[in-house]
Amino acid sequence: MKRTIPLFSCLLLLIALLCSCDTCSQHQDSVDKHQQKIKVVIVTGGHDFERTPFFEMFNSFDNVRYTEAQQTDHSEIFEDISDWDYDVIVLYNMTQNISPKRRGNFTKLLEKGVGLVALHHSIANFQNWPEYRRIIGAKYYLKPTAEGGVTYPGSQYEHDVNIDVRISDLTHPVTQGLSDFAINDETYNLFTVDQDNRYLLTTDHPTSNPQLVRAYHHQRT
Repeated sequence: MKRTIPLFSCLLLLIALLCSCDTCSQHQDSVDKHQQKIKVVIVTGGHDFERTPFFEMFNSFDNVRYTEAQQTDHSEIFEDISDWDYDVIVLYNMTQNISPKRRGNFTKLLEKGVGLVALHHSIANFQNWPEYRRIIGAKYYLKPTAEGGVTYPGSQYEHDVNIDVRISDLTHPVTQGLSDFAINDETYNLFTVDQDNRYLLTTDHPTSNPQLVRAYHHQRT
């Protein structure tokens, strides 16, 4: 699942989180008030990616200070959150194991107002944790799976695809001033999405789900 040009959609999702959702706006107000940088932890592991251009993108943000947390035990960043000091979690991992303790700590951080961005292959994280799908609003199935009385087929991907991207919501702060564009990336298909997501970018490519970028606000049930 190697990507060729991964940056634009990642950038849009990060901006969407930092500029638009309620909890992140609270963090941004605090950052502006104290003239501090937004503290971001980028969670990686379980999937290759083009490191140099990816981190060049984050280096270009004057108001962001980031730390990479490479996971060797799938989800160890959530083992102990007693000294947590990040405003935003960026998930760019594709790992599976997350213990009940780590699940609880993850959701506690969100309840406290820590922002969350789920990028690209992180849609396939934590296949056996149903709450994760509710948190990010989507799920890529690594194999055919029965959930809630429904059997979902395995999701699909295709490498090195030229994708026409449409701006589907011009009213969102992230998309204002943008026009339709094209990228070369990989497509994901047959993943599920929650109906109440707000879609910002879409495509009509036949090997892709229509939904490319979505803004979401997680509320636990």
